Amino acid sequence: MISEGALALDPLIVGAILAMALVTAATKVGGFWFLRRIEVSERLEAGLSVLPGAIVIAILGPELAAGGPAEWGGAGVVLLVMWRTENILLSLCGGVGAVVLFRTLL
Repeated sequence: MISEGALALDPLIVGAILAMALVTAATKVGGFWFLRRIEVSERLEAGLSVLPGAIVIAILGPELAAGGPAEWGGAGVVLLVMWRTENILLSLCGGVGAVVLFRTLL
């Protein structure tokens, strides 16, 4: 382990991070390669277009179900911002900020 105070680097951790980055890049490149070789139907294209939102919901849904008033308030902010702007990134950022604010206030 390279240690210089707070900036210590463990080679095992750095290797794990680099391996995860490599697998992530290979998955993305492989997906693009695969989709170029098949004919994408309208149904498949529609399914792929909603996949990012479905992944976010699958990750955050259990947290919301187990959450308290701060998390439910944050979900309300997400819905409100999404309804007004139709921007998923802005709505998620607003929701995270709202949860932090509500946890501080409640």
